[in-house]
Amino acid sequence: MTPRAVLALNAGSSSLKVALFHDERCRVRGTIERINEAPHLVLDGATTPSDALPRLTGTGHAAVIAPLLDWLEAQFGDVPLSAVGHRVVHGGRHHAAPCLLEPAVVDELRELIPLAPLHQPPALALIDALHAHWPTLPQVACFDTAFHRSQPWLNQCFALPRRLTEEGILRYGFHGLSYAHAVRQLPELIGERHRGRVIIAHLGHGCSLCALEDGHSQATTMGFTALDGLMMGRRAGNLDPGVILYLLQQKGWRADEIEHLLYHDSGLYGVSGLSDDMRDLLASDAPAAAEAVALFVHRVVREIGGLVALLGGLDALIFTAGIGEHAAPIRQAVCHDLAWLGIKLDDAANARHAPRLDRGGGPAIGIVTADEEAEIRRSTLACLPASPAAPA
Repeated sequence: MTPRAVLALNAGSSSLKVALFHDERCRVRGTIERINEAPHLVLDGATTPSDALPRLTGTGHAAVIAPLLDWLEAQFGDVPLSAVGHRVVHGGRHHAAPCLLEPAVVDELRELIPLAPLHQPPALALIDALHAHWPTLPQVACFDTAFHRSQPWLNQCFALPRRLTEEGILRYGFHGLSYAHAVRQLPELIGERHRGRVIIAHLGHGCSLCALEDGHSQATTMGFTALDGLMMGRRAGNLDPGVILYLLQQKGWRADEIEHLLYHDSGLYGVSGLSDDMRDLLASDAPAAAEAVALFVHRVVREIGGLVALLGGLDALIFTAGIGEHAAPIRQAVCHDLAWLGIKLDDAANARHAPRLDRGGGPAIGIVTADEEAEIRRSTLACLPASPAAPA
């Protein structure tokens, strides 16, 4: 079979991760940073001179994609694309698997913008721009919500009137591509325990936990939107809705002011008043930074406790994403507070970020390197016909 190439695009609110795969080999991987201010491409593990990288003169996801595609064609002209795969944060009720992006599907995804206002618009902007650039090239949507559609119905429900549930106000959950990739790594990392009661902690700028049995999502901490659950870089996580009513009714806040508070001014940044980056807070002597870190750990531990109760025990705890992979003090603090579960952290292994972190005799503890782009590639290829199309 002819090797097939896939371009994986992972749009964040202010960044774009890019990876070009030729069969299982990744030919190039990088991130366009500060995409809304001064976009520039940073290649992973490369020493390419800056003048050899694409000149990204516009701002925003739609503006950077054309010069990026031109640069990729110039650098990797020997790799004709079979398809482009996109991370799409919200797939709603009707998408439990990746799918080809037909016009009707794109229209459905536009209707979900209010549920993922930071991430859905950039993904749609890229989809539109790529269709304009390569009208015949297949594009595939890989949904962050799809992984959690296996959850028991009660774990998807809010205690709201049935008519609202039937309209789609449900717990959807997110970070599904990250969890799906992690699940594929578990057999090698923890052996037969991967079939048991596992909690994966996706701790990055956005954070969530997922409880799994036999590799299938049972419950997760995010809900209807990506605001729920754990404390995050700039999101508060779980919040009494009465706070919102108070700000609306007593303080006279507008809806857009509350939206900015929830998505941009809270979390690590809001509590510390210093930074939304865990590295900055761990290096700081400021009391507010220490409080932000302590509250972050507290929320992780509390939510893990709830998921352990739901699972009826714990066979493995897995860390992934930026904080989960690189912040040894956070892993140490979380595991210390979970010692009642029989968790036994190997401090030396933790300090060097080893794949396995436990000392044995209790739940397995491990680290999985996040790779949503690899999962996008896998999902995209699964949607293609046997003879993939090529761009016109």
